[in-house]
Amino acid sequence: MDLRATEGVASRFDAYIRHLRGAVGHADRREPLAAYCAGLLLPGERKSVEPMAARLAPGEVSAKHQSLHHFVAKAPWEEGALLGAVGTFVLPKMEDAAPIRAWIIDDTGIPKKGKHSVGVARQYCGELGKQDNCQVAVTLSVASDQASLPIAFRLYLPESWACDRERRRKAGVPDEISFKTKPQIALDQLRQAIADGIPQGVVLSDAGYGNDTAFRSGVSDLGLSYVVGVQGSTAVWAPGTAPQPAKPWSGQGRPPKLLRRDGEKPIKVSDFAKVLPRKAWKTVRWREGSNGALVSRFAAVRIRPSHRDTWRSEPWPEEWLLIEWPKTEEVPAKYWLSTLPANTPLQKLVETAKLRWRIERDFQDLKQEIGLDHYEGRGWRGFHHHAALSIAAYGFLVAERSPIPPSGPFIQAFFAQVPARNETYRPRGAAASA
Repeated sequence: MDLRATEGVASRFDAYIRHLRGAVGHADRREPLAAYCAGLLLPGERKSVEPMAARLAPGEVSAKHQSLHHFVAKAPWEEGALLGAVGTFVLPKMEDAAPIRAWIIDDTGIPKKGKHSVGVARQYCGELGKQDNCQVAVTLSVASDQASLPIAFRLYLPESWACDRERRRKAGVPDEISFKTKPQIALDQLRQAIADGIPQGVVLSDAGYGNDTAFRSGVSDLGLSYVVGVQGSTAVWAPGTAPQPAKPWSGQGRPPKLLRRDGEKPIKVSDFAKVLPRKAWKTVRWREGSNGALVSRFAAVRIRPSHRDTWRSEPWPEEWLLIEWPKTEEVPAKYWLSTLPANTPLQKLVETAKLRWRIERDFQDLKQEIGLDHYEGRGWRGFHHHAALSIAAYGFLVAERSPIPPSGPFIQAFFAQVPARNETYRPRGAAASA
């Protein structure tokens, strides 16, 4: 980023906060809104309330801590309204640089100790790559080739929590929140994005969502195309095969309507990949990575899904099966199903599927630099408020197209606007100084 672009950063940040402040309601919340977002942007090992208060107001840490804590954990403002305001400010700036291409569904895990923080359970945590004690939130992000922004963030409440009245009461879970699977939460987020008029793109997800036939059907029912990951065990009808029509009517009883699987059978996509001819595989380069061009070998074939098709009167529509099989690997690496048009070139299929990487970069920066996973409260409201404020702080950097690490010139310029830190102050729980 050009150092000249950091000029006026404080005034642009003020204009951004003025745009957002209507979303938090009462005028008394405007100053904590600005302070909390500033605290998330400033360097520091922890972005929980007390360390941020020490950095923002070294001469009055206790008062600043009380103000920020009330704002994030107790004040009754709607996080959805704040995320909406972030979107109306940031998305047009993203579109000025490049068109919106994708809506990315994902979930992010936040490791936790204990069992009292809202939604904590032993479940799969992507950050750890295994099952462990954590919170999991389902997210929807809007992405172009140059940037992406989360626009929805909702905690997944495991069934053990959703059905426990006492834990719900202590954590302040709203009465209207019932148990929903992650794909169901994702579909709700997609519906809301359509209702809000968000610029549309192809829906992308990993196999955690793509394996769910109801999710894929729900996306199509909303009028959206998708490119979603699936597991190798997913069964499909290969080209030239299909379920058989219903049996001819015998003239007695109701006429049969359901499809049959007489004769040929569906095939697992992992087995199908192995019988494709050599000419089906093409080498595709989809973008430049940090260590050079990203290249692999792909095949794309028109197939029909086979999930419970004997419960249907018509076969599933044709769609793409995209397979990645690097030459250096003994087995295919990834599989996707896609409802992009039948004339879509292989290059575009690959580029679209691979655009999902942006969400991984988003949450790496949101956690490591902004402090998305640093919130120490236990309640539903505080968890979602902190997440929305983290996305608001991140959104300002996206709008500025600024480097995220604290060493970047933008952060240096922004840091120059705040008071000097009180080096003698140590938050509760900090290790004793040497």
